[in-house]
Amino acid sequence: MNKTLIIIFTLFALSVLAQNNPTREAQPIVAEGKLLYKSEMASWYGTDLFLENYKNRQNIGGYFSYTENDTPKCIFFSKSDNPKVIGTISFDNTYNLKTAKIDLEERAFSNYENDIYQIRKLALAEIISDTALFKQYENSNLNLIPLIDGKNKKVYVLTGPKQNGVVLFGNDYLLTFDKNNKLMQKKQLHKNLIPINYGGKDKEGKPFVSEEAMHSHLPETGDFITATDICTLMLYERFAKWKTHNVVSKKYLNIWNCETNELSVIPMETIKEIQKDQEKNKAQEPK
Repeated sequence: MNKTLIIIFTLFALSVLAQNNPTREAQPIVAEGKLLYKSEMASWYGTDLFLENYKNRQNIGGYFSYTENDTPKCIFFSKSDNPKVIGTISFDNTYNLKTAKIDLEERAFSNYENDIYQIRKLALAEIISDTALFKQYENSNLNLIPLIDGKNKKVYVLTGPKQNGVVLFGNDYLLTFDKNNKLMQKKQLHKNLIPINYGGKDKEGKPFVSEEAMHSHLPETGDFITATDICTLMLYERFAKWKTHNVVSKKYLNIWNCETNELSVIPMETIKEIQKDQEKNKAQEPK
């Protein structure tokens, strides 16, 4: 870690108990990003397990994932006007395929599952109809992640890569619904698609690993890292072998620790003060 980052983390540690602590303020975003990650991991591995064990492919209408009592679940439903659950794959927090529970008993949706199904269905219809807002890029998929937390009903839409060696940030969306599953708002979070390549080779043909990466936020995206950024980082950081990922906005430097999955947020005013001190110290060094 370079000296600048050491100074930044020192200042951050000294300000942890401050009244206006942006790191503390961003914790709900971190929590939501981790919920999105749990859902996507359940979908990734749940799909593989279900297709290995369920042979009637013509009866599969789709799937969605959610977390219940800290247990990530992937639910598959039938292809009909009144779908039923035809498979439930449950994981612990390790997502170990050997310890996952596979239940292929057909049953009705719970009330909670029905709400998730309904808002996901409505979100998919919006994506299909509103092509001006929802953009689809070559070699990528739009992944829908429904999330119901208390009274909040949301569907996040992430852009996932179809090819290895690239992480895609941006081209993500948020749709919010009321208690009756009526669409209230839809918006784009990042205005652009931000691809970051990893796993390349140097001039000598040896594997090249960059320990950190970054992207920036326009004012309309917001000053903090987004829940979709956190989800994407947790999904791909182990493949990219990053140690940190920085999100730079006008107001803050958001530092995501890829090894501990923790966020530190440093005001840009602090960064500027550090830079001024460094320039002053450099000017005073004997020549």
